[in-house]
Amino acid sequence: MFKKPVSNWKTSSPLRSSDRKKLKLKAVSSFSISIEEADVLVPEGILSIKFKTHLNEPGVAYLAPDGDHDPLWFTIGKGDFQHQDALIIPTIYTLWKNHKLLPSVSTPKAVIPILSGGADLMIPGVVHCPQSLSEGQLVSICKYERIGDIPMLSPPLAVGRMAVASDQLQDSGQEKGKAVHVLHTWKDHLWELGSKGDIPQDLPMKEDEDVNLEKAGDTEEEEGMHVPVDADTSVVVPEPSSLSDAPDGTRAPVYTPDEVSQLLRMSLIQVIARYIDAPPAFTFPIPATIFYANHILPSRPNFPELVLLPSSSSPADTSPPYDSSSPDPYSITVKSSSFKSLTAFLKSTEKSGLITTKAPQKHSAQTDVLITAVNISHPDVQVHRPFTTVHEVEAKAARKVLQEVKQREQRAAAELELEVQEFWKPHLISVALFEAMGANTSNLYTHPEVRSLLDSYITARQLVNPHDQAYINLDAALTLCVAPQSKSKSSKNKKSSTEGAESGPQTQSEFMKRDELVKKVFAAMQDWYEVKRSGNEGVTKKGKLSPIQIVMKTRQGRKLSTLITGFEPFNIVPEDLSEDLRKLCAGATSISPIPGKPANSGMEVLVQGKQSKAVVDYLLGKGVPKKWIEAHEVVKRKN
Repeated sequence: MFKKPVSNWKTSSPLRSSDRKKLKLKAVSSFSISIEEADVLVPEGILSIKFKTHLNEPGVAYLAPDGDHDPLWFTIGKGDFQHQDALIIPTIYTLWKNHKLLPSVSTPKAVIPILSGGADLMIPGVVHCPQSLSEGQLVSICKYERIGDIPMLSPPLAVGRMAVASDQLQDSGQEKGKAVHVLHTWKDHLWELGSKGDIPQDLPMKEDEDVNLEKAGDTEEEEGMHVPVDADTSVVVPEPSSLSDAPDGTRAPVYTPDEVSQLLRMSLIQVIARYIDAPPAFTFPIPATIFYANHILPSRPNFPELVLLPSSSSPADTSPPYDSSSPDPYSITVKSSSFKSLTAFLKSTEKSGLITTKAPQKHSAQTDVLITAVNISHPDVQVHRPFTTVHEVEAKAARKVLQEVKQREQRAAAELELEVQEFWKPHLISVALFEAMGANTSNLYTHPEVRSLLDSYITARQLVNPHDQAYINLDAALTLCVAPQSKSKSSKNKKSSTEGAESGPQTQSEFMKRDELVKKVFAAMQDWYEVKRSGNEGVTKKGKLSPIQIVMKTRQGRKLSTLITGFEPFNIVPEDLSEDLRKLCAGATSISPIPGKPANSGMEVLVQGKQSKAVVDYLLGKGVPKKWIEAHEVVKRKN
């Protein structure tokens, strides 16, 4: 909803004390919070400001009175929170202050940027979902990530409405479709109005959190997301010893601390080996914690048993490689290794010659060890065999979700776009030709159908000129259809044509290029057209359909105006067009008959300013195909 900049911001003003009290009471009743909590979330001096989204939806935002005026609440629709049907929606800033305002669903880390780009949360992107959520209920969306052995949840990063009920979501087993209609996200244009502070720290999932696993089976394994589940499908934080239990009751192989250390070293080598083919996306020196979190951890093997077989398993345990008893790649961390700390791990790898580090200077604000270089010529790097990493599997999952979002948007655009079809009907001088071709003269024909009838007729009558295949000899029916539109080559040809009409095609001597003949036949027919929405029945109308004209003219000296005509055949009402463009372009508009044209020839909408791009975008948004829109500028020459 706020993926594009908000337009038409009005002047903000403080809420009256009585209105603030009503807003506070509405927050208490809507979200079951105490008066004391509502005092924090609806502070004294809270401001209200009206706006319109890029979809021209009206709304009201309520801003904090001090500092950067963080947006705290917003409503969508006519009127403010006191409107009968209005629903106050907490922003990300408010949810960071009290994340229990809304029930939350979780999604993988790779999906969050897609949501911030304006996409809805799809069913394949749901990891956990609370029970007993109804369709249309407000929810927050959190990032799910496993750090070592602990499943972690971020603070809310998006707000939306459930597209389906949670019990329907759980029982249907769907792998396609929307789960949540997203209304507002971290880093969207509403969030950008505020202080843009850092995200609060992620927290471990608690045992009493009533959440259900939505991703299971092949989808979970394909995307590399492993979530422990008990018999009731509620997620708990298990003891470390139980993390090795597979869903089928078998015990998954467990890596020893020394083996985890070896896998971490191989992950570092994987990072360094990539530098041989392509330069890194950063420059040295780089803080060690950033290097570890952003490069080493994402480079862990997603199927570690294929890289290093656990000592507690046998070779049979790794067949197939996607076995549910495979070790969890997210359990490969420094804490579970024999090093126990990042500093010890860095010292070991530096001693072996893989990296070079530098200690922070005394009295410096920088307290982190710096990685200054990596050794791409190290023997272990040279013989390294690349493996599939956690990051690659997560990126594949993100691409899958993004592709589904794009396909959904393309389907929505196709449903919105108008279907324009041109037809031609035999009329007057062309009727005899269609009778000769054996076609029904009362039917409407498309361009390919007319062309096909002509080609069949020419072939059956052997009218292709033997001396030049590009020319067609005109028989009596063709001559009658095209002769009134073109002059004969000469009086001799005209005489031969008359004789040919009496004696048949054998004595016909007049000819015409095939493409020119086709144009002449279409010119002799009557124009019809049909404009309809996808899936709806249209009404065919007589007449030639012309593109919508958008003309920019200089009027009254140097003032530019944009004139729009020819939009009525595309089911666009002049009054609606004028009002929508007035809001969209923030300028005056007017409606008048087209100058110099007969009455009932259509209306002309005038918009002040050079607004051709805005008008084109508006028409495309209404489903008018691009080929039926023409925009050009008429420049008035100076005397």
